[in-house]
Amino acid sequence: MILVFGSLNADFFLPVQAFPLPGETILTPQAFIKAGGKGANQAAAAAKAGGLVKMIGAVGMDEVAKVPVTALKALGVDCSGIQTSALATGMAMIMVDANGENSIVVASGANMAVSAQAVNDAMIGEDTLLVMQMEVPAEENFKLLKRAKAKGARSILNLAPAGPVAAEDLALTDYLILNEIEADTVYSSLFEKTFLGTEEKALAISEKTGGVCLITLGARGAVIAEKGRLSRISSLAIEPVDTTGAGDAFVGIFAAMLDSGADTLQAAKYACAGAGLACLKMGAQEALPSLKEIEAHAEEI
Repeated sequence: MILVFGSLNADFFLPVQAFPLPGETILTPQAFIKAGGKGANQAAAAAKAGGLVKMIGAVGMDEVAKVPVTALKALGVDCSGIQTSALATGMAMIMVDANGENSIVVASGANMAVSAQAVNDAMIGEDTLLVMQMEVPAEENFKLLKRAKAKGARSILNLAPAGPVAAEDLALTDYLILNEIEADTVYSSLFEKTFLGTEEKALAISEKTGGVCLITLGARGAVIAEKGRLSRISSLAIEPVDTTGAGDAFVGIFAAMLDSGADTLQAAKYACAGAGLACLKMGAQEALPSLKEIEAHAEEI
């Protein structure tokens, strides 16, 4: 089973031709409200890719709480672990420009009330794959990772958004997934900063933490360092419409593939294919591909 411990948001999308300059006001003809939050996005991606998923997180007592919860339930995600907080539901304001690039501001709200105590010991075992991000309190993540490691569960940590982190905390996870900016942040917190390339950073981080390090490169695919071995995976050749949620698609699909028995390389190959497909539509969760769609394009990687 895939246990996602993380954030749930209501995402407010604003399509723009170009991002406004400081002090500039621009007009856009319409806006969209969609389900989001890195935790919820990754849970949705894993479920659409065939995974059995349970979501642990928190929402507020407001109307927008229905947006992320209803969307997850529609995909078959077990939402019984989602708690209600006196804080407002997390919200994100997302501008997407004509090139499909995005600019995002997130109000954390109820995501800051998420506690590791929401996960009881019966939820964690050797057949559990724990998936985490950094949009909930970091200390709660690492508390839960310690418990998961002690009980023999596997874990994925998507260190996004990234901040300084200790090697002993990163050593608690089996799979560390980073984009290039996050990889720079992690590398700088673990080592004296030098101008290493991405592949060297992945190998160094993997060796330091003892786990697998995956660095996603957007249109250039991904780099994987595992037990001193380095692999590189390409991406789909696409014209992106909206890149919002592509990283979350990668994480969720990677988790679903691992949970189904795939090895690291095969899981990453499917994740790269799925992340590319997720860029072909507006929104984070609506754009997520099904397992059938991923399988149809995986050989293009």
